[in-house]
Amino acid sequence: MKHSSLYLLIIVTIVSLFSSCSTLEKASLHGFHSGNYKVSLKNQPPEKVYVDIADDRIDLYRLQHNQPEKPAFRTLYPDSLPDGTIVFSKNSLDIDLTAVPLKYRPSLFGLPGQLTTDFNVALYAGWRHDSYRMLRRMDPLGRQQRTIVSRGYDFGVFAGPAAAAVSPFSTQNKLADEYTAMTIQTGAAGFIETNIASFGLAVGWDYLLNDDRAIWIYHNKPWIGFIVGVALN
Repeated sequence: MKHSSLYLLIIVTIVSLFSSCSTLEKASLHGFHSGNYKVSLKNQPPEKVYVDIADDRIDLYRLQHNQPEKPAFRTLYPDSLPDGTIVFSKNSLDIDLTAVPLKYRPSLFGLPGQLTTDFNVALYAGWRHDSYRMLRRMDPLGRQQRTIVSRGYDFGVFAGPAAAAVSPFSTQNKLADEYTAMTIQTGAAGFIETNIASFGLAVGWDYLLNDDRAIWIYHNKPWIGFIVGVALN
């Protein structure tokens, strides 16, 4: 119960900090920023370009030996975007700080499955794909504005410390007392991405870091969980 309250406090604090920030989009580490992309324009094949993003314009440069060639071959202005959707996409390495707020441990030895909220944290690394769709929108005054709709996903692995309850239930009554032990959790996860945070599903294992691992029924047994992450790169 204490761990559940701690999780709730951490989540509420993070959400409050991000919600109070008026420059949320600029704070995003995975947002639409200047860099190398593959761009898809209407009636044209996809092309690798360098994208230079400013408040009032977006300049596109062709790449030569992975370096932008000057001058820009195309400039996009918010009030005169071409017809059709423009899609920018890229692949990258994703490094996140993650946690698994909910773990489900399947039934073992005739005991019911267990849903846990024990505190844990892990470092995650994976392959990430992002796409940014640039659309035209009209504001209430009839002026054309650009809107960026971002989508992303990634897959990778994680590892880090975690807490787990060791009790008569989880040791088939081979232990009389109950306590919280430290484990090392490892596993794989898939995320759906937003600008700030990542959410997804994980499959993992916990390695108990004391001698009770011999009687703890969940030692190195698989679990599935809901995982969240915050970008570090």
